[in-house]
Amino acid sequence: MSGNDEQERSVRAAVEGELRPLDPQVRASPDAVTELLDQEFTEFGASGRRYDRASVLVVTSAGGEEAPAPITATGMSGALLTPGLVHVTFTTENNGLGVRRNSIWRRTDSRRRLYFHQGTPVNAL
Repeated sequence: MSGNDEQERSVRAAVEGELRPLDPQVRASPDAVTELLDQEFTEFGASGRRYDRASVLVVTSAGGEEAPAPITATGMSGALLTPGLVHVTFTTENNGLGVRRNSIWRRTDSRRRLYFHQGTPVNAL
């Protein structure tokens, strides 16, 4: 396998992983969210709050009765930083709020998991 093939495969896997938590069914499943998050996961949310793996599980599993509004992702792209680390950037829109996002996905063993995520609110997209 060439370096370009490995790069494309790594970026594609990270982008696919990034799309999973945008699915309300995945967000509502603590097991599904756990599978996506690295043990050392950290997030700086669009709210300004800092989250770790345990606090994200509390927030995502608190869903409630009402179906969440759909989250739309655009402009998704990724770059292989080094073997095992992929940087993904994209923008989301949810209930009129735009957020620029970036994530780092880390491969450990044969799994890719979300290691770091940051969301920054934007007034206009």
